[in-house]
Amino acid sequence: MKIYFFDTETTGNTAEDKIIQLAIKERAIAKPVLNELFKPPMPIPHEASAVHHISNKKVETKPLFQESSHYEMVKEMFENADNIFVAHNVAFDKQMLVNENINPANTVCTLKVARALDVKNTFTNYRLQYLRYALDMELEVPAHDALADVLVLEQLFEYLLNRIITENNCSEEEALEKMMRITNEPVLIRSIDFGKHKGKTTEEVLAVDKGYLEWLLAEKLKKPMGEEDWIFSLKKYLSKS
Repeated sequence: MKIYFFDTETTGNTAEDKIIQLAIKERAIAKPVLNELFKPPMPIPHEASAVHHISNKKVETKPLFQESSHYEMVKEMFENADNIFVAHNVAFDKQMLVNENINPANTVCTLKVARALDVKNTFTNYRLQYLRYALDMELEVPAHDALADVLVLEQLFEYLLNRIITENNCSEEEALEKMMRITNEPVLIRSIDFGKHKGKTTEEVLAVDKGYLEWLLAEKLKKPMGEEDWIFSLKKYLSKS
């Protein structure tokens, strides 16, 4: 199997939003397979531009993703069962591809794998750029650019893969299978990294402020896309009380 790393920049985070940048890189190959901008069928909201710094003017001469010369190649790559595509919080990027009529066959989520392996709560959060510095990655790349994020992603993937191989005394193939299993199953979120209970474990919050977890669950259920792990975890913790 070939392993590819990818990242998207988009108009937003809903089932109606579209891809405006896509970067794809094959494992251990320096030159990216793709790193292109695309014009979306709707204006890019200012809130989105403030994150990735891609403006409407920057893409005004670019083709729509589905009308671009790259689309069929990308679709074939993602839907090929012999390929594995890796992303951080892959549920989001996968939804963006589904919005473009692309259904990835095999994916690995480094966010979910990092969270699943961190049983001792070593990290205070699991954002890609946080992990970049927490793991002392030596990379001179900016944040929130699709290709730059892919370069960080590749190093994070190698760290997680080697950790699984070492801790389980297994082959790379077995470690990859474990990563895909973690990706496709709910992962327990053991700590809170935002809000008034930031830095506390979910167990600690349950003991002192059950209502907060109930409120948080209700909020996550309003927009469940990409929130599967939180919904699973909150329901699990609240069922104990």
